Amino acid sequence: MNMKRNLTIVMLLLLALTVCAQGSGVLDQLKSDPRKSYGTDYPYPFVNHVLTKAPKGYKPFYISHYGRHGSRYYWNAMLYQELANLLTKAHERRQLTSAGERFFEKFMAAKEELQTGVSELSDLGWQQHQYIARTMYNNFPEVFKKGGNVLAISSLTGRCVLSMSSFCQELVQCNPAIEIREQSSRFTLDGVVPSDRQNPKKRQFPKATPRWEQNKDKFSAGQNGQADRLTDESLRDLIIKRTFSSTDSLPGNLHHIGSNLINLYTSLPSIGHEGMMDGLVTDEEIAAQWEQSNLGSYSWVFGPQYEMIPILEDILKKASAVLDGTSDHIADLRFGHDTCLGPLTVLMGINGADKDPEDPNEVKNCYQSWETGKASNLQLVFYRGKKASDDILIKCLLNGEEAKLPVPTNCYPYYRWMDFKQYYTSQIALIIPN
Repeated sequence: MNMKRNLTIVMLLLLALTVCAQGSGVLDQLKSDPRKSYGTDYPYPFVNHVLTKAPKGYKPFYISHYGRHGSRYYWNAMLYQELANLLTKAHERRQLTSAGERFFEKFMAAKEELQTGVSELSDLGWQQHQYIARTMYNNFPEVFKKGGNVLAISSLTGRCVLSMSSFCQELVQCNPAIEIREQSSRFTLDGVVPSDRQNPKKRQFPKATPRWEQNKDKFSAGQNGQADRLTDESLRDLIIKRTFSSTDSLPGNLHHIGSNLINLYTSLPSIGHEGMMDGLVTDEEIAAQWEQSNLGSYSWVFGPQYEMIPILEDILKKASAVLDGTSDHIADLRFGHDTCLGPLTVLMGINGADKDPEDPNEVKNCYQSWETGKASNLQLVFYRGKKASDDILIKCLLNGEEAKLPVPTNCYPYYRWMDFKQYYTSQIALIIPN
């Protein structure tokens, strides 16, 4: 009995150490790159990750992809308009600090550009998709070296169409023998943005609620030795005090003003205006409140996960057509939004995003909001062996890094296609549309 009890204690300690190590690893990533705390505003990093070699005799022959549009101006014109009104009145009433005045001057100098560019793809967004396309080509030359047909579909939104155009142009520059059909149409919305109200095939799926929301009071703002951790509210208060000497009679409530300032700050690197808010907030301060904001991000991607079933069905259908010879595509590309890619990663359980922990302090270990940042992307790479009897293998990349799937395998990061197909087909069958 004592031996069993001791063994149980050892197992529990090992589990606890593993969980702590995972949490530490996530927070260490923030320390090395605080901008990851921008979450869905995180600009895609120009990093080429080292990939595991395929099993002997296997070569890639087909890629299925979903990518979010690249960096853009802020999506809502109200942000720029509200800040322009607020800062102008504060300036006129001498309610800005010296740092606030510097911010006011820089903001007003860029105001016309910002308001004109609302929601549009920036130069950086274009470059991100060029980089991702060329990296894909260089990582998997066997797929593209002989040329071939590619279908690219996009959301109806301009920034997605331009992201698609950037990606496809770069692929053709790599090899002019690649033939790409680009389509932004209501006919293909089910495979890229199925929840779009213009989708003629739109279905209603049940919403999901993450379990951590029932235990909000268990979130510890000071755990993991982070005495300097900030809450969302304290960060808003901090930036407001640095910007305004007084907020009396200014338009808007303080919560909304603080949120607008933070949203502007995290959007600035995407449009080349990083220095606009110097002296008001730092990347390290944004990082200090990331774990709390990540909880909200997880709820945001967890809830609509079943609405992304049509995208997963499109992935399975198009891959099956390539494998049975009814499609000659060497790649199928999709360009959409974080509102689709984030929930899709949960639906597919990529890197454990479907774990749905009860403890809010554990959410960071299964989902990190920066994985749904600007130009974030999913690539499913298919491999074929030399023999006709060889299994088709598949590898999943999330933002260029090899990712884990909840599919059984004995050769990670590779999975048997038949296991992949069977697992996700059975998961889809469990969800009944409303």
